[in-house]
Amino acid sequence: MHMNVGAGRDLSIRDVAEIIKEVVYPAAMVVLDESKPDGTPRKLPNVSRLHRLGWHHRIELRDGIASAYRWFLKHLADAWMSPHT
Repeated sequence: MHMNVGAGRDLSIRDVAEIIKEVVYPAAMVVLDESKPDGTPRKLPNVSRLHRLGWHHRIELRDGIASAYRWFLKHLADAWMSPHT
């Protein structure tokens, strides 16, 4: 079973977008509309309870995004070739 609980570090939307850009298309340019709100000001998960229980994340965000993107690319052709129901 996989669970996404975070690593206890705060990242901005721009930070996440930059990581995705680096993994998927490094030549792209991230452009944010600063006049629009981006939802909850802080998105920092509190993982202190998990840490006290001995759990610590093993996969960094960039590595997880890269792994998911590799999986996506590997399975993309299969998805297009399979009959859609």
